[in-house]
Amino acid sequence: QVQLVESGGGLVQAGGSLRLSCAASGRTFKNYVMGWFRQAPGKEREFVAAIRWNSGDRYYAEFVKGRFTISRDNAKNTVYLQMNSLKPEDTAVYYCAADANPPIVRATSPSYYDYWGQGTQVTVSS
Repeated sequence: QVQLVESGGGLVQAGGSLRLSCAASGRTFKNYVMGWFRQAPGKEREFVAAIRWNSGDRYYAEFVKGRFTISRDNAKNTVYLQMNSLKPEDTAVYYCAADANPPIVRATSPSYYDYWGQGTQVTVSS
């Protein structure tokens, strides 16, 4: 049973930083793509960043490039999302997701992902 547990959300002022963590268990994830998505009230869930576990190849949504960094720790089976220069429009629930059969193309749609965490709230005040 795959489990993804996010942590690290909270309230931060604009311009501040947060680091989200996603602890993954229940499987060997070396062939997976791990992604971060977010969902603000009244909006659809949107792609933020993803990383291929084995190669470390990573990609980002345009609106977070240069501000957010996704990484993974093999020993801890954990994926991180370092978020810097946060803006009020970054306010959302952030979800970790795992794609067991990643496509050749970049997995930026939620439909690619098989497993989801419960989400962690990030609130950025102006």
